[in-house]
Amino acid sequence: MELFREQRMAEPLEDYLQHFQEVRSTVEKLLDETVDLSRLPTRAVPILSDRSLQEVVRYLAGPPISADDLRVVADAKLSPSALWADNQMAQRVIETILLGLDRQRFPWVSEDRAPTDTEKAVAIMSTAALVAARRVMTARANESKTEQEQKVKDALKAAGFLEVAPREISTLHSAPAAGEYCGESLFGTRKADIVIRLWDHRVMALECKVSNSSTNSVKRLNNDAAVKAGVWIGEFGTAQTVPAAVLAGVFKRHNLEQAQERGLAIWWSHDLNQMVTWIEQTRH
Repeated sequence: MELFREQRMAEPLEDYLQHFQEVRSTVEKLLDETVDLSRLPTRAVPILSDRSLQEVVRYLAGPPISADDLRVVADAKLSPSALWADNQMAQRVIETILLGLDRQRFPWVSEDRAPTDTEKAVAIMSTAALVAARRVMTARANESKTEQEQKVKDALKAAGFLEVAPREISTLHSAPAAGEYCGESLFGTRKADIVIRLWDHRVMALECKVSNSSTNSVKRLNNDAAVKAGVWIGEFGTAQTVPAAVLAGVFKRHNLEQAQERGLAIWWSHDLNQMVTWIEQTRH
């Protein structure tokens, strides 16, 4: 938890500000090209076909709607080619957004009038802040997981393991050879972040998990990694496979204990020497 605090406090404000300035320009562009959203329906295809503008359009709703949710709710594809080929589909997307339009940020739209200078400025700033904050949070999560996986790979390489190509592992025979590992692969019916063939020929299916709160740790650990552990043990048996997780961040102690009881071996990314030491013992 102390390492988590240090990392969060050290994150630069510049990342957020850079995203903010970029998004603010995009919001201004959207309002200019649609005459303050009044022509959004008639400009549906060109607006949605621009990735940056499409992102901002999703944030016109209150609360913002994710790309995945928008595809389902509007029954639409969001790729530029699909949008240009089907104008009615693009219209459905815009209609869906306007149904959920945030009337606090864009009061003039439902009142069918032009915005005041103050209303427009507030709408631009608040929308840019929403998008920039989400970008930073998404990048933070992705970078943490990527960094964690790289730490594990570096530790394995230092211990003499060889990285091989990812593959679909339906039987233990198709897993990497002893002393080898591969990146994200389908192990049985569930994906593992890293699959390692130990020196004693057992296969370790390893998940990398980062949690920013004890509440979030239940989702990351117990509802994901521990569930996978049960599936892998059921598919390959306790004698042949070692479900494991490398953790970073904030976790509740009892959640850790519950995951261990369900067959999950646990190490911390700030002390991978413990994992390497355990793996070395499989040589004997």
